[in-house]
Amino acid sequence: MSLDPRSFRKTLGCFASGVTVITTLTPNAKEPVGVTVSAFSSLSLDPPLVLFCLGNNTSSMEAFKTFGHFAINILSEHQRDLSIRFASRSDDKWQGVVRTEWNSGVPILSGCLANLECSLVNVIDGGDHQIFVGKVDRLKHQEGGSPLVYFRGSYMDPASARLTDVV
Repeated sequence: MSLDPRSFRKTLGCFASGVTVITTLTPNAKEPVGVTVSAFSSLSLDPPLVLFCLGNNTSSMEAFKTFGHFAINILSEHQRDLSIRFASRSDDKWQGVVRTEWNSGVPILSGCLANLECSLVNVIDGGDHQIFVGKVDRLKHQEGGSPLVYFRGSYMDPASARLTDVV
C-alpha cells in the first residue's frame, strides 16, 4: 500500500506539538545558528537524553553536526514571533533577539518556558531527516506559563485550549 505524502502530512498534523528553537554555533566563525523545530522529544531520564530532527535540506545542518553542543529553547505562547523568525531563511534572524549563553557558548533564548543545553551524542539517519541525540548538561524552566503549540499546520490559540489535571 502506497501512502499519499499529503495525506500522511495532514494525518501527522493531528498530533499537537510544542514549538522549540534549537540553537548552536558555527564551528569556525562561532556565529549563532537557530532553527524552529517541532520534532523534539525526551528520550531517556538516565542518562538525561533528548532528541530533535532536522530536514536534510536544512541550511544550518553542518553547524549542528559539527559544533558538538546545542540548546533546546522551548517557546512560550508569547513567542510566536520567534518561531516565525527562526523558521525563515532570513540572514538577520538574530537582530534584536535577547539571549545569553551558558557553558558551551550556544545561544540560550530569554523568556522561554524552558531551556536545555546539550552535548551532541549521536546523529542518526532518519530518511529525509537527521535525528540528533543530545545529553542534557544544564537546564532551567519557568513555573507556570503556557507553551506555544502547533496543530494542523497552525499555531493553536491558547484561549481555546483547556488544560485538565491528569488523574
